[in-house]
Amino acid sequence: MVFSSLMNSVALTLCIIILAGYNHQARALNRAFFGNFGKPRPYEEGLCASLITIHGYKCQELEVTTKDGYILSVQRILEGRVKAGNVTKEPVIVQHGVMVDGATWFMNSPEQNLPMILSDNGFDVWVVNTRGTKHSRKHTHLDASRPEYWSWSWDELVAHEMPAVFDLVTKETKQKIHYVGHSMGTLVGLISLAEGKWENQIKSVVLLSPIAYLSRMTTAIGRLAAKSLLGESLTVMRIAEFDPKGIPATTFVQGVCAQNGLDCNNLFTLITGENCCLDKAAFDDFMKIEPQSSSTRNLLHLAQIVRTDKISKYDYMRPHLNMLNYGHLTPPAYDLSRIPKNLPIFMSYGGTDALSDVADVKKLLGDHFHDHEADKLTVQFVSNYAHGDYMFAINAHEVVYKNVTSFLKRKF
Repeated sequence: MVFSSLMNSVALTLCIIILAGYNHQARALNRAFFGNFGKPRPYEEGLCASLITIHGYKCQELEVTTKDGYILSVQRILEGRVKAGNVTKEPVIVQHGVMVDGATWFMNSPEQNLPMILSDNGFDVWVVNTRGTKHSRKHTHLDASRPEYWSWSWDELVAHEMPAVFDLVTKETKQKIHYVGHSMGTLVGLISLAEGKWENQIKSVVLLSPIAYLSRMTTAIGRLAAKSLLGESLTVMRIAEFDPKGIPATTFVQGVCAQNGLDCNNLFTLITGENCCLDKAAFDDFMKIEPQSSSTRNLLHLAQIVRTDKISKYDYMRPHLNMLNYGHLTPPAYDLSRIPKNLPIFMSYGGTDALSDVADVKKLLGDHFHDHEADKLTVQFVSNYAHGDYMFAINAHEVVYKNVTSFLKRKF
């Protein structure tokens, strides 16, 4: 059972490396950072200064501390280029996926990226950066260079990270909150709802490229990667931080490609699916700042969904450790049937997405949303969209984001 889990972890690990945009050619690019948008300040200064205020938006850099001590970077876009006057703005939390940070949302122009579109439509936008990413590596007493810092999976994002962000937004706005998630951001959202974490705080939820089940993802390279021993070596070597730009990960990617005659320059497409509409300049810029580190435990936890086709708490893969942590020999399952049936939900998925595969999304819908109140569930299918398109397709503002904005403005 342990070996099986580790083998499956390799497939998902590689998927996530490539989802986040690793490409050897991208590292060699010497074009100016975000050259197509002028000359913003260095990314190291924070997302407000480097990506948001330069376009005329009022942005505030904030920090919030979780109950388990992680200090997260949060950007609040207070005002867009379209002035809303004295209107009370509804808050929207925008949550990225795994191994990327909030910068992912800003690859395209203000007219084309989701947070700025929402801001210009009168929303109070809060962009979250998950623990372990570039601007969220602080802790009250742990250092990111120590293994203890990386002792978490998406269980902790549900239990501690999202509640801290929601409490911050609730405290500052005194309003119910809209939530928008992409990829792993949708998984965290779904589990948070099932666990009742956002009770009396949530107003509506938007799920882009929803991730819940993963067993049906269609990627040949993922199956090839499952034959590797990377997952086992990472565990044996006690590598707590999985750095996709580090030697173990890059060596692994090169090896899999070389052994199987695969084109390493096209790994992003091989894993995410055939993205229809990514602008080359925006894609190149994306790959200059992504991917970013996550915990090895987080990747293993995601891999356990692949292996079991079940959504459960992290499996320590040793019965006595599960018993110690859960009081059971196996980890308890999350019950998505507990998601409120009257909660307004917008879900959009793509026909060529190899990670948020159509079959997995249909299982999610069929198993857990078949009895959702019909007028509270909106499902969009975009036949030519893959996983990356939902982050920064050149036409996402027309195909998806316009519908998201209309949904958030509805009076349910």
